[in-house]
Parts: sequence; C-alpha cells; structure tokens
Amino acid sequence: MAEERKPRFLCLHGFRTSGEIMRKQVHKWPQSVLEKVELVYLDGTSPAQGKSNVEGIFDPPYYEWFQTNQDQTVYYNFEKCLDYVEDFMIKNGPFDGLLGFSQGAYLSAALPGLQAQGVALKKVPKIKYLIIVSGAKMKDMTWAQHAYAEPIQCPSLHFLGKEDFLRTLGEEMLENFVDPLVIHHPKGHTVPRLDDASQAIMLGFIEKIQKLISEEEKHINVPEEEQLINVPQAETEQINISA
Repeated sequence: MAEERKPRFLCLHGFRTSGEIMRKQVHKWPQSVLEKVELVYLDGTSPAQGKSNVEGIFDPPYYEWFQTNQDQTVYYNFEKCLDYVEDFMIKNGPFDGLLGFSQGAYLSAALPGLQAQGVALKKVPKIKYLIIVSGAKMKDMTWAQHAYAEPIQCPSLHFLGKEDFLRTLGEEMLENFVDPLVIHHPKGHTVPRLDDASQAIMLGFIEKIQKLISEEEKHINVPEEEQLINVPQAETEQINISA
C-alpha cells in the first residue's frame, strides 16, 4: 500500500520578516504536527522598506509582501505580489494550501477568493486549505471586493490570540468563511506554541484534509476500466457507441 502524501502548504511570513524566520516560528509546534505536513517557505516580494519589529530577535534579511498607506486602505505593489507568488507556485508547486502569519495571513486568507473570481493565481491549481495565524480582512476595496465576494468554502484553521492587536479584526474575518475552525490562545501577535488542546485541534484538521486529499487522489488514480464498472448501463452503451 502506497504511503499517503502529506498535505503541502506554501508558508507566507509576517510583515518585514522572512521565510527563514517563519520556519523558526512554526517549528515551535510539536513534531507530531510538523511530521504530518510538508511546509515550503517563501521570502516576501521585496526587501523591507523600513525598520523590522523583529530586529534583535531574528537576524536579517527582512522582507514584505506589499506596501500600504498609513491606514492600510490603499495597497501598493499588490499586483506585483500576486504575480510573484503565482510564479513561485508554478515553478515549485503544486500546493494544497497556504499557511500565513500576519501580513502573510492577510494575503493567504484573500487568495482563495481572488482566485475564485479570476483575479489572481489563474495558472495554478485551486487553493484548497488554509491555516491563518493572526490574520485579518484586507481593507483596500480594490482587492477586498473580489476576495470576499462569496463565502470562502475551503477548510480553514484560524489562530486568534487574546492579546493580539488584530484579534477583533480576525474574529470579523471569520464571518467570510464557511465553518472555520478556530484555535484560541492567550498570547499576542505571534505564532503560538500548541498546548494539548490546540495540538488536538490541529491534528484533527490535518487528518481531515489528509483524508480529503487521499480520496481525491484515489479517484484520480482509478484506472479507466474500473471507472466504467460504476457507470450506469445506459451511459456505458452511449460510450460504446461513441467509440
């Protein structure tokens, strides 16, 4: 029996950090979680255009995905960001889902909707799963009107910190998702460690998407002659006539 393929996630880091920094943040999670997924870390679109809040904690270089005005209602270089992420996914995919933190979570949570509306990621497979850590809705309506035009259907897991300055905005974002799964933690704007309860929730989420992936691939890999066994007789006859 072939070994099940691990769910593969593209990881999008926080504002003015990096893929390597996010790897270190995520690796606070227990091995029982990390061993069940494949995580690929990407640096942001451009070098940080200002001071990073993690200076002195994590080493540079630092990156950001896009820029905004002061109240974050207008985004700059966002289309460049979308093209950059799509190009990486084309060259290094396919990916089953996205794992985003902070600015990377803003982006990750918006991408399924943007993709469904034909605004972004037109050349790569559908994003099917999300893990959102300290995220919120985008405020630039140029993009938000597409990102949240319809309820986001893909299974999603959201981390909400009690002391996170984005907590309220993260709670509001849940309204745009169908049946979101939520892990509440006592910390602030961070990738939190997992206690026993959080670990159980996350393992359950991974198990769920693993089953969905396995079922999908099982269907794809069924030989054509076996698929015909389950075709109703009338349809089988039609197929024979066409042949």
